This record gives sequence, structure tokens and C-alpha cells, in this order.
Amino acid sequence: MLPLTEQQLRSSFVNASQRERKELTLPDLAQVRWDDIDYLGWRDRKQPAVGYVVAQIDGVPVGVLLRQADGRMRSRPQCSWCDDVHLPNDVVFFIAKRAGKAGRNGNTLGTLVCAEFQCSANVRKRPPTAYIGFDVEAARQQRMDALREHVQAFVRRVQDGD
Repeated sequence: MLPLTEQQLRSSFVNASQRERKELTLPDLAQVRWDDIDYLGWRDRKQPAVGYVVAQIDGVPVGVLLRQADGRMRSRPQCSWCDDVHLPNDVVFFIAKRAGKAGRNGNTLGTLVCAEFQCSANVRKRPPTAYIGFDVEAARQQRMDALREHVQAFVRRVQDGD
């Protein structure tokens, strides 16, 4: 992912009000390892139920404000973005208000995502060798590509508001 500035991040959110953009708590951008992530995701330190995701859509950063849904899962869910079946972390259900008129009318989208947005690290782990001759690096690359596609598809659906 390409490095982003504070101003780029704040202006990228398609489903947040001006006030929400102004008040959002940013991560320490100097500590972000931009080459090792497929999207930027973080939780708000001041509001633990709030999360933020910024993805590159056609070279432009598009941000989505998420809220963690109340309640507990009966069984351990799988992240719908990284599809990792051996998750070392929790997965939670996030809800995003849609952009534009649809969002103002209360329309939302939900998704199951790693609780602290660890998807980029999960897909970069070395997968187990499935069979003799299995191309581990190709499998890792395929997982990274799939993660980017899943995140971008979700962000586009929020952005389109349809």
C-alpha cells in the first residue's frame, strides 16, 4: 500500500461526517510498515467499538468507518477478508453505514473481520505444504491478492451506497 498522510486519511472517509473525520484517532503513521499491508486498518483508542479501514481503490485512498456489533458469536467465525482458517486472533462482526443518501437512510453493510485488522499479517504467513511440489510463494501471493480483492469489494459496496 502507498504511504498516506494525515490529511489524505481524514479526507478519504466516504461514510463519515465532517465531525467524525475531524475527531477520528489516527494510528502512528511513522510506525506503519506500508510495504507489508494490503489495506490500513486500526481501532480507535478512545472508542474501542470503532474501527477504520482505508483501501486503495484505483490508486485513490477510500476510507470506511466501522462499528463493532454488540453480542457474541456462538462459534468461532472465519474472517471474510483473509479467509484464514488457522487464525491466531479473534474475528468480530463490523457494521459500516453506507455512503451518501443510503447511509443517511440507515442502510448498512456488515462483515466478519479480524478484530485488530491483522489480515495482512495472516495472509503473509507461510502456508503449509499441501503436497509435493506445492508452490508456497505462489499460494502466499494468491492469498494477498484475494485479501486486496475482498477489502476493495467491501469498500466499493459501502462507497456506492446501493
